[in-house]
Amino acid sequence: MHDTTALTLARARRLSAERLTPAIELGTSSLEITSRTLPGEPVPFDAAVAGEFTPFVVSAPWGPAWSTTWFRLRGVVPHEWRGRRVEVAVDLGFDPGAGPGFQAEGLAFAADGRYLKGIEPRNQYATVVDDAEGGEAVDIYVEAAANPDIIANAFLPTDLGDRLTAPDRPLYVLKRAVLTTRDPEVGALVVDIDVVAGLIEQLAATDPRRARLTAALSRACDAIRLDDVRGSAGAARAQLAPALEGPAAPSAHRVSAIGHAHIDSAWLWPTRETVRKVSRTFSNVLALMEEYPELLFVASSAQQYVWLQNHHPVLFERVRERVAEGRFQPIGGMWVESDTNLPGGEGLVRQFTQGTRFFREAFGVDSDVLWLPDSFGYTAALPQIARLAGMRYFVTQKLAWQPVNRFPHHTFVWEGIDGSRLLAHMPPVDSYLSELTPAELAHASRNHRDHHDTSASIVPFGHGDGGGGPTALMMERARRQADLEGSPVVTVEAPAEFFRTQVEPQPDLPVWVGELYMEGHRGTYTSQAAMKRGNRRSEHLLREAELWSALASVRTGASYPYDELDDLWQRVLLNQFHDILPGSSIAWVHREAREQYDAILADGQAIVERAMRSLAGEGDRTIVFDAVIGAASAVDGGQAGGTLAPTVTETEAGTLVDNGPLRLSIDRDGRIVSVRDVAAGRDIVPAGEELGRLVVHTDLPNAFDAWDLDEFYRSSRRPVGAPSSVRICTEGSAVVVDTEYAVGASRIRRRATITQGECAIDFRLSLDWQERETILKAEFPLHVKAESARSEIQFGYIDRPITTNTTWEAQKFEVSAHRWVHVGEPGYGVAIVNDSTYGHDFRRQVFGDRERPGVVARLSILRSPSFPDPAADRGEHALRYRVVFGASPLDATDEGLRLNLPSREVAGSGAEVPPLAVASGTARISAVKLADDRSGDLIVRLYEAAGERCRVVVDLDESVGGVGRVDLHESPLDQEPTLTLEGHSVELDLGPFEIVTLRATRNA
Repeated sequence: MHDTTALTLARARRLSAERLTPAIELGTSSLEITSRTLPGEPVPFDAAVAGEFTPFVVSAPWGPAWSTTWFRLRGVVPHEWRGRRVEVAVDLGFDPGAGPGFQAEGLAFAADGRYLKGIEPRNQYATVVDDAEGGEAVDIYVEAAANPDIIANAFLPTDLGDRLTAPDRPLYVLKRAVLTTRDPEVGALVVDIDVVAGLIEQLAATDPRRARLTAALSRACDAIRLDDVRGSAGAARAQLAPALEGPAAPSAHRVSAIGHAHIDSAWLWPTRETVRKVSRTFSNVLALMEEYPELLFVASSAQQYVWLQNHHPVLFERVRERVAEGRFQPIGGMWVESDTNLPGGEGLVRQFTQGTRFFREAFGVDSDVLWLPDSFGYTAALPQIARLAGMRYFVTQKLAWQPVNRFPHHTFVWEGIDGSRLLAHMPPVDSYLSELTPAELAHASRNHRDHHDTSASIVPFGHGDGGGGPTALMMERARRQADLEGSPVVTVEAPAEFFRTQVEPQPDLPVWVGELYMEGHRGTYTSQAAMKRGNRRSEHLLREAELWSALASVRTGASYPYDELDDLWQRVLLNQFHDILPGSSIAWVHREAREQYDAILADGQAIVERAMRSLAGEGDRTIVFDAVIGAASAVDGGQAGGTLAPTVTETEAGTLVDNGPLRLSIDRDGRIVSVRDVAAGRDIVPAGEELGRLVVHTDLPNAFDAWDLDEFYRSSRRPVGAPSSVRICTEGSAVVVDTEYAVGASRIRRRATITQGECAIDFRLSLDWQERETILKAEFPLHVKAESARSEIQFGYIDRPITTNTTWEAQKFEVSAHRWVHVGEPGYGVAIVNDSTYGHDFRRQVFGDRERPGVVARLSILRSPSFPDPAADRGEHALRYRVVFGASPLDATDEGLRLNLPSREVAGSGAEVPPLAVASGTARISAVKLADDRSGDLIVRLYEAAGERCRVVVDLDESVGGVGRVDLHESPLDQEPTLTLEGHSVELDLGPFEIVTLRATRNA
């Protein structure tokens, strides 16, 4: 028999598109349209509808970028629609080729302010009457957001990314606004054909099931009468019914489908628009739950629920009801779906503590599933942090983007730097935006790499990125494919249930150890330097604010600023979202974030100063507050009078500087061309090289400008030219090499400081950066033999190979690190510490005629991508980094703390302020604060910093009466041995990189 599959599929697709879909609507009735345009910020329903509305017509333009137009739609239900469901259909001017969350959107309200549902490009209907009598008056409002399609022109620069630069022309034309009623039988036939045709396309040509489905589809097409589509729909469905009844094979892949709407808290829209995206999406979900009782929906990000609670409290209460039923499930336990490479250790901890606290207080629920589908790689510290926060499972999708090395597992065990483990799953559907098409489900089955362990996977379905969520079409597909021969089995169920039933029973899952490095989006370690600087400063300032406030409370009885600190942390956490801190959002988002960081620093500084004044007392002695050790003491003036400065000798070639530990040669251009570590007896800088050389590269990736740093950028390396000025002078106990450079239209000033007695060189950069599509790096060529480099991450460090033996190694040509990186050989190492830099790269290089290679370590200082923010990184910047010679990783940790937590001076009485907690050995303290439950208990968090087992003594304040280990939420850990206080000290055994949180009660 001849194969007619292609012919039948083409026939069915055309009939469905051209004859059936238009026949779904039984009729339409016109609406009277009026409108009111609000050019500024959105306003609540009551304020919007109280203003004057003017006549409006279909085909008229509306909506300059980022404005809001309220449409009022009034009409009467025709009597001939008696007994039918009546809907309003609105097309705001949607572009069918653009993503559903990347253009205009609306939210429909009843005249009394009741939420109906969102109006989206692929979800344009809202029910206004369930069972019409005929003659009912219809009066609804649609809040229409004129959000521009930022990505419409691929990655070209655009002025649409900020309302301050966007043109004032209307972006949209209202295409349609009518009352309608639909024929459910014709609609069901369209879905039947969609599923059957989609399944045929996925089956092998030799599969008998494919032939039978093709025959059934052909008979259904024969049954459709073009002169009576609606009347013949039932007969066509009857032909397809047997084809949709065959059960799936017992060995079929099992899909756990879960309703989802990934809503970026900011990206190609500002946070103010995300507030509305949440309301539209959640309205859609609540409306869909009325129609489909089997629908379960997960939504992460406590911040988004807070927005809903603050701006749409009635809608929030409806969500709360569904949460209580278990159908609407908060997931992830975090404040936002943050980046995980760039936030500090305490930043990630507070993501969980703040997020989980809100979920508990608002809904009485916990989540044990860490849900981060879209972040750009995952730190090796995350398993331990997540486990201590109560997480057991982890879901991501982003590693499906790997362009070179395909990640080897979909269901696996993920082990972090301390040995903590999470059960992890990466949905093989390769999307968190599934529409449950047969093609997607077949891909999930074919693509799954772990059928031998568990032939099951999660499929998150629903429109997302810009929200929208599941639709009726998706739910109908789920019903038809629940148990269908040739298809995976589809069950709508929660991710936690998937892990409990499908993953936990498997005894021998593969184990992935270390970070989940993403081969892509490497530029986000550097883009929008102000975000990195603001986050680093804010995190360290809040560490100080908590420390000094806790000391002031314990020692002086001062009030602890719980509410202020919560507010500051929540602002910091929002800006750690995975498109804000990484620098991949529009100009508006980053402008607001800069303003927020300024406010955070001002408010945090006020808390610090208030606490220090309380502790310092009255007087005129200088009190030095040292946040690294957590104590304060008086210093006598005048001690610095006899301080020695380095010896400076002028030569024909330049300047020699000797500060005791180091001897440096500086040429006439201010270049540091030689550094000798006197104690180690070795020269660090290879002959002919320069320590701290500034270089630029052309930086135009193939796509995703702010995100990606493509490997070929390295071929365009250009050293910054000779300085325009050089000045070498002695300032106090240091010699300063002050040089200025011009790079195109940009200006750079670099001050290299060599302080007497320090085995280190300090660099400060001040920049007016005006370049485009250019990356600036600082290079440090080192006579050190190393095959790997150590990079600080949260609560420890990791070793990454700097060899290129495999594609896995070669792909790590740009990596992230926190306050320091370290390269070394047995017995000697060099650390580079920084105050705001995250992107780094390393390469092994043979210098001159030497046969053995050394290492070039590089800091990525600035990028200047042109999309999505065409002015990214242009402007003034200041940063600091420091090269420490003869350093161990633990030395690097301490140097990083010192650089990022400089001491402060205030006037006071001179009374010593001893610390609340001191840890011995290789343990380092990351937080000292009062307990979140406002009991007054003292919280001390510490971690092992050297990667080795150790016994630690923690000395606590004399007011402490008892101490125990707790989780990150400050609740007692199960099965932990009781800790015994010896005086005011407690001993702990710590494993490598282990995090411990202590809760200490205080005597009355």
